[in-house]
Amino acid sequence: MLLVKLYFAPALLLLVLSCPLWHVSQAVPVMSKGQMTDSCVLYARTLLQNITDALAQRNLFSGIDCKEQSMQLNTKSNTPSVCAPKESTCSGNTVSEFNLESCLTNIGEDLQHYYKFVVAQSDPDCPLGPAVLFSLRELMENCFAWSLLSDWTSEQVAADGQCTYDERLSLCKILKGFQVRTITINRVIGYLNSGEH
Repeated sequence: MLLVKLYFAPALLLLVLSCPLWHVSQAVPVMSKGQMTDSCVLYARTLLQNITDALAQRNLFSGIDCKEQSMQLNTKSNTPSVCAPKESTCSGNTVSEFNLESCLTNIGEDLQHYYKFVVAQSDPDCPLGPAVLFSLRELMENCFAWSLLSDWTSEQVAADGQCTYDERLSLCKILKGFQVRTITINRVIGYLNSGEH
């Protein structure tokens, strides 16, 4: 009986200590095309929240009712259509198969497009804020690493003076498009995380 007690306590301690480590290891982000993890869901939600917060900046969009403006989407990708869940009906078309490779490629193209745009907004007179860029980069690095740009800094554009009304209006429209596309990306990542695809 004493022998059982001697082995039981260390075994129980090992089990208790290893369980939290197992949960942490489950949250390691995907580094290639494939299953999305809980951390990818979190990164995508954070990006969406930061974009929403940026759109609410009164100092950035003073004199512009950004809520009333149209949005400008990235039309070079087909993320909404190729990432529709199988057996879904969007725009009257029934999607019979879900193509994971095509979906992730289109999301990567969207992320690259908007990354280039956000980096170009580095003008100190037209402050978008670092939160959007940071969360976008975090999502790309941890969940879509294969879509990373070869040189992160080569896309930066030098600041060229005052942020005009037209520049702020354009920023508003593009950010609204980015917000809508990020909602789609959040839904896709959630769908992929669920394993139902």
